[in-house]
Amino acid sequence: MTAMTDLREVTVGTGAGLDTADMVLNIGPQHPSTHGVLRLKLVLDGERVVSCEPIVGYMHRGAEKLFEVRDYRQIIVLANRHDWLSAFANELGVVLAVERLMGLEVPERAIWLRTALAELNRVLNHLMFLGSYPLEIGAITPVFYAFRERETLQAVMEEVSGGRMHYMFNRIGGLKEEVPAGWTRRAREAIGQVRRRLPDLDNLIRRNEIFLARTVGVGVLPAADAAAYGASGPVARASGLDFDLRRDEPYLAYGELDVPVVTRTAGDCHARFEVLLDQVFVSLDLAEQCLLRVDAVTGPVNVRLPKVVKAPEGHTYAWTENPLGVNGYYLVSRGEKTPWRMKLRTASYANVQALSTLIPGCLVPDLIAILGSMFFVVGDIDK
Repeated sequence: MTAMTDLREVTVGTGAGLDTADMVLNIGPQHPSTHGVLRLKLVLDGERVVSCEPIVGYMHRGAEKLFEVRDYRQIIVLANRHDWLSAFANELGVVLAVERLMGLEVPERAIWLRTALAELNRVLNHLMFLGSYPLEIGAITPVFYAFRERETLQAVMEEVSGGRMHYMFNRIGGLKEEVPAGWTRRAREAIGQVRRRLPDLDNLIRRNEIFLARTVGVGVLPAADAAAYGASGPVARASGLDFDLRRDEPYLAYGELDVPVVTRTAGDCHARFEVLLDQVFVSLDLAEQCLLRVDAVTGPVNVRLPKVVKAPEGHTYAWTENPLGVNGYYLVSRGEKTPWRMKLRTASYANVQALSTLIPGCLVPDLIAILGSMFFVVGDIDK
């Protein structure tokens, strides 16, 4: 039996002036705001967060190693899925890297179609977060508006590719097949519908008093910290980092388009939400411009390849402006039908590291607001 003198009473987190002890709390790995199995190890003093350690790896599927035993057509299936909200953009990065190494010239019609589909995929990604983020901090209505617009565009993407989330429409040398007759007109009509109805979502949430109270001045990420962590995409642009590969290092048809880059300087949760919302309007305009060009360009949408595709020996790096930020694809080939190494640099992996700086000092309810505003997909971290 323990002697009475060995016992001591500890009061945990009840306020100032008392002998308090820090509490270690786990958020996740199953939590609605973690968008997958991410674990946050928090040290709390009362209800204030003292430190935050993001712990990843619960979902790791080893996609990069699986690339090494799949041929160049098969790796598109794997790459398609690490950010399940940006499937078309994920496929695109892989095929661009392989095409660059092989020196393939992609037909002009395929380039414009790819650009249009990439922008539609960007809108679908952003609408998911525009609906789910308010939901995580207590606003249920916006998700219904966001999903109404998503379904309108999902129908267009499903018609062209056959898939709702995992499109599998990119191929090395172009696209899987020609789009259905009249598809570009129907896609433009869908874009017009979404553009007309999007102000419903905008007016509902952007200036909502409760939403402003929960997000303005919360989770501020300074531009210097965003750059130091390698953050990119809407998260970095909300902190004032004016960087977008579509404008700064164009690929596909972006060099022929005027790409407005949406930025803010506040770097808080509300700024990140606003960048995402305003980017949807920009992407709808870009997609419509691309579809008009598709109608004006004739010709094939892919190039004929041998039955077994082999990339020549060498290495290359392709990077794209994915919906969540910069994705990099480093491909090393030894002249075989499978990559010797395919390294993914994903946006979510870099962005989520900043949580260790953003969260300390905040209160537990604000933690959820900050976590949701970082717009990450855990499959993109544990790729």
